[in-house]
Amino acid sequence: MYWGLTRLGDSKKNPKGPVIGPLVIAGIIIEEKRIEELNRIGVRDSKLLSKKRREKLFVEIKKIVKDYKFLIVEPYEIDKALNSLNLNLNKLEAIKLAQIINYLNPDKAIIDCPSANTHSFKNYLKMFLKNKDTEIHALHDADKRFVVVGAASIIAKVIRDKEIEKLKKEYGDFGSGYPSDPKTIDFLEKHAKKDLRIFRKSWSTFKRFKT
Repeated sequence: MYWGLTRLGDSKKNPKGPVIGPLVIAGIIIEEKRIEELNRIGVRDSKLLSKKRREKLFVEIKKIVKDYKFLIVEPYEIDKALNSLNLNLNKLEAIKLAQIINYLNPDKAIIDCPSANTHSFKNYLKMFLKNKDTEIHALHDADKRFVVVGAASIIAKVIRDKEIEKLKKEYGDFGSGYPSDPKTIDFLEKHAKKDLRIFRKSWSTFKRFKT
């Protein structure tokens, strides 16, 4: 039996998420008998690890898992969902998570749920699954509670960090991309009126500087 899982590589809600850069969603599939190996190498929630440690674990995780998959959700996709009458950020994430599950095709998927209503989120996600027999567990703080989800969070974080570095080479240093970062705010003050693809234009923080 294989355990599959998915993990958001980004903060879960609009006010807390970065105003600059993509959302990265990742999942792994692993044989149940190899899960303990993740514990042995020190896998945990990516937010609790240094950048150097995440990058080292990323290499080790790829040796242990059967396969992994990640999706990069660009700012324009996020804006489109938030401006839609039929979608929102949680629904967009559910659709993307379902795509990863469909690719990995696990018997069981453990998800770090971005929605307050885990039951509703799970039912919406299941609408997009090809294999209706996949056992879905949508839980809060799953990246802290399950080492398999922690492994996926490391993959998502490392991939997103690489994407952010690419953007900085093209657009300049905008800091972390989070509204709490003074460097990010300074960048927004200078560039918000430009039509840059890196901005999440539906974010209230962006709109404040755009007007």
